[in-house]
Amino acid sequence: MADTEWDTDVVIAGAGPTGLMLACELRLAGVDVTVVEPLAQRSGESRAGGIHSRTLEILDQRGIVDRFLDEGELQPVGHFSGLYLDFDESESRHPYPLMILQSAVERLLEERADELGARVRRACEVTGLVQDATGVTVELRSGGTAAAPLRARYLVGCDGGRSSVRRLAGIGFPGTEATMTALIGDVEVPDLPEDYVWVRRTPAGDYSAIAFEPGWHRVITSEFDRVAGRDEPVTFEQLRESMVRVAGTDFGMRNPRWVSRFSDAARQADRYRAGRVLLAGDAAHIHFPAGGQGLNMGVQDAVNLGWKLGAVVRGDAPDGLLDTYHAERHPVAERVLQNTRAQSALVRPGPQTDALREVFGALMVFDDVNRYLRHLLTALDLRYAVDGDHPLAGRRVPDADLKTPEGIVGVHELLHAARPVLLALDGGAWAARAAQGWADRVDVVEAHSEDGHWPVPALGDVPAPAALLVRPDGHVAWAADADEAADPSALRAALVTWVGPERAR
Repeated sequence: MADTEWDTDVVIAGAGPTGLMLACELRLAGVDVTVVEPLAQRSGESRAGGIHSRTLEILDQRGIVDRFLDEGELQPVGHFSGLYLDFDESESRHPYPLMILQSAVERLLEERADELGARVRRACEVTGLVQDATGVTVELRSGGTAAAPLRARYLVGCDGGRSSVRRLAGIGFPGTEATMTALIGDVEVPDLPEDYVWVRRTPAGDYSAIAFEPGWHRVITSEFDRVAGRDEPVTFEQLRESMVRVAGTDFGMRNPRWVSRFSDAARQADRYRAGRVLLAGDAAHIHFPAGGQGLNMGVQDAVNLGWKLGAVVRGDAPDGLLDTYHAERHPVAERVLQNTRAQSALVRPGPQTDALREVFGALMVFDDVNRYLRHLLTALDLRYAVDGDHPLAGRRVPDADLKTPEGIVGVHELLHAARPVLLALDGGAWAARAAQGWADRVDVVEAHSEDGHWPVPALGDVPAPAALLVRPDGHVAWAADADEAADPSALRAALVTWVGPERAR
């Protein structure tokens, strides 16, 4: 959709999971997109190690989840600060976390972005930006020298915790400082006495050694009240020495593939939007990586933003739709920052924390507690603030089986094209008639629900609705039961809010 005034519709800074997922979403929306990435090639560093239920559902909604399932390994349990959690198969078609390295996630998403026609420019970084009423000029550097700027309608910073885009846009990043230092590396550990060590706590800190692939382990050490300098180099020798301090031995570790550092610093952008500049992923929030929530939250940011930005760029919806991105996603990150602060506190060494973990572990056997903590990690219970008091309104739509003239399909299968879907189920044919003014932008599906009740995490079973409007990100914008058929005004209002104004029939 770029014209002579713009080189591209949207520039995305950063080709990590968040930026690549956003590129895929924008291409599905028909938007021209250019991703710029400082690295000349993918680093191959493993980094994050898992995908939770809601993210697997999102990938399923786009028809690509099997690519990820083929590369990873499903795990029947999770953890909260090293204390094990159970998962519930009734909550999702994808109830279990998938162990898969971030390097594989990035490769698969870049392959998908390439299939959809996104451009990825490597060895290219953002050095400046200038906004005006119609667009943003993005200044670039490539190979150490200034490159021709790109003129775009919007710029999205997906460029990590030290985001240049966030700094250039003047967006604040308040939060809490680090109180500990963790070192992480992918190494060979020939003298490890067991295959798998998980959060082994000692008076000096804690350590883990996780086997992702035969022959090498991901080793992590955490030492509290030892805070490394922001720009201090990270070396394999530091990791080895830390393991000796925490575990009393380095287990003969050798041949590091990758070594890095993280902390429990927790920060969040005070706004996710500054005019034509938006933030997503680690550029918008950083936190202690307990429970593997960071990559997942970034992908979910991208899917929340992508369809909205696409609708605005196409001219289908007003610019104000983009303000709902901050309104919906900022509270989600606040919740993650809080639960990861709690997890950091729960892993500290010392007898007081030992006692706290014992009490906390005893509480986790209760279903309500286990469910609450599970939902903090999986995000299956998220409910955005949308108009209407139907129990499904704002929640992610259950992947219910529907009977259509073409056969049985799951609701998530209907979202492959990343378009809004209006489901007119038993008693809901009136909804399709009420939505005729949006027929060019909404897929209308008339079907029969195979189940009389739909399972909703944190809520329980609810009666299958007569009709519902599902946003491209899989959240319900509006729903109604059969006895509400006499008043289509709420549906029309939801369509105006989330799809744009009605057009002449």
